Amino acid sequence: MLFQIYGDTSLWQLFGWVCVFAGLVLLNEFERRTKFGGVLCFIVVPIILTIWFIVLAVAAGQGAEWALNNQTYLYQNGWFHYAKLYAADIGCVGFMMIKYKWWIGKKEWFRAWPFVIVAINILIAVASDFESAFKGMTYGQDGWWFSSEGVWLYGGWWNIVNGIAGLINIFCMTGWWRVYTSKDKNHQDMIWPDMTWCFIIAYDVWNVTYTYLNLPTHSWYCGVALLLAPTFAAAFWNKGGWIQNRANTLATWCMFAQLFPLFQVKWKTSVVPVLYQGIQEAGLTAFDLTQIDNYADFQATGIVADPRAQGVLAIAALVANVLCITAIIVRAKKLGVNPYKEEVFIDQKDSIEAYERADQADVAAAKAAR
Repeated sequence: MLFQIYGDTSLWQLFGWVCVFAGLVLLNEFERRTKFGGVLCFIVVPIILTIWFIVLAVAAGQGAEWALNNQTYLYQNGWFHYAKLYAADIGCVGFMMIKYKWWIGKKEWFRAWPFVIVAINILIAVASDFESAFKGMTYGQDGWWFSSEGVWLYGGWWNIVNGIAGLINIFCMTGWWRVYTSKDKNHQDMIWPDMTWCFIIAYDVWNVTYTYLNLPTHSWYCGVALLLAPTFAAAFWNKGGWIQNRANTLATWCMFAQLFPLFQVKWKTSVVPVLYQGIQEAGLTAFDLTQIDNYADFQATGIVADPRAQGVLAIAALVANVLCITAIIVRAKKLGVNPYKEEVFIDQKDSIEAYERADQADVAAAKAAR
């Protein structure tokens, strides 16, 4: 097992996972099917939250007890969480601009926006991976280091391997300008036909590994549930819409996690990976780890590292992405095309089905422009 989901709380942990997975799938449908849903969730709500975050930061800076004790301030105040939230939300807004043809969403060059924002998100994660490797292998305590997000991480070679997999994953995105609106009446989806199962699997394995290594106390949700929700929708009914699903569910989850971080680390729904060997025997939870910022006190808990799963996942991520980029190179050479300007998976079933959903006038306009 990758996670410690056994004992008295196991049913709560499984129930929490099901709630997160189902909630994200359903909210994604609300967000993508109507302009109202998208505008409400990705423009109105983030504006309200931004005002709240500013008020919280100012109040905490002035020493207000209610702000200093707020769970967002205490457990989600690191740079990474805010960067991820706003990067994901900006991506969602850009995707709506493309599918509804708002403002620069009408421009041909803006079709590359999905690639740009996904690449930025991947680079943020890669930077975090390399940071963990550096800190764990240089001035960490036996590999352990206490992150700015308030959790004990175990950095090592696995972070470097997964960081390399993430860099490769950026170049596994093909057909950067081949992004279209769907042909339904409301243009409810942005379609990227060349983002097939080949990329999705490579990305999912890499991203699950990333969360497992760098957000271990959250990975049961932000790694497994969050990544399966968009993949599930793309596999069964939203062909070609995976990247839109991914952005929507990521932004939604980041907003929820920013407001209610204790759902993942303190409540009965909290889950920790096998890395923290001995944590349950010590009677501790993920929340308890956030309260120990001194290595001597952490060591006194009796928790020891079991990084085997970290290494296995990192190698799997690298292998998946090497296989994907190899397939892209072989296919591009066979077709005689630039894989970043043209599609290379156009003959695959899910790509064909995605094209059938696309607005053919938009497809023709894109091809004429290139």
